[in-house]
Amino acid sequence: MPLYKSISVNSQTTVKIWKIEESYDDLMQPLDLKPNSLERVLGMKSELHQRGFLSVRHLLHEFGYTDQDLFYDENGKPHLRDGKHISITHSFTFSGVIVSDKEVGIDIEKQRDKITIIAHKFVDYEFNYLDDSAKDYINELTVIWCIKESLYKLFATPGMLFKDHFLVIPFTIEEGETVAWIDYNGKKHRYNTAFLEFEGFTCAYVVP
Repeated sequence: MPLYKSISVNSQTTVKIWKIEESYDDLMQPLDLKPNSLERVLGMKSELHQRGFLSVRHLLHEFGYTDQDLFYDENGKPHLRDGKHISITHSFTFSGVIVSDKEVGIDIEKQRDKITIIAHKFVDYEFNYLDDSAKDYINELTVIWCIKESLYKLFATPGMLFKDHFLVIPFTIEEGETVAWIDYNGKKHRYNTAFLEFEGFTCAYVVP
């Protein structure tokens, strides 16, 4: 299908989300991929991952870019050749891209019960306000994961840990936004975050 959602965060920042319903062939056919991108997609064992990779290139097109405009640094962080900042995500049948004049991060995750099993690995301070008997508990954990993953993508710094270095201020699902902090190497950074839910998925993004 075409674009699923487009969100104007502010005058410098836009989020676009794609619902991946097309076949691998339909996604591949109109694209002109760089040799290393083609090698990468052909080497993927999962067609779901291949379709996610290709749908991101369609989202680039929605922003006016092509695969040739995108490159990755040594930490695996994506960049655009015109100097704008970009972050990329895909999960199952959705992919997302955020482009901004400032450093940004984005993540999409499927809401699944099993997140409760690994919560202790990425939640610390947030347990002070979470209620594991609340109806929104799984959704709230998913928001926290998405926000912390978005922060990690923004910094792309080896050694950062979700549990130790990232903190998400209390929020409700209805608010759709909160504040997050990074406390790393003696420096603190504050970020505005927003999140939305659709079809059993959560998307969060962070901006300075």
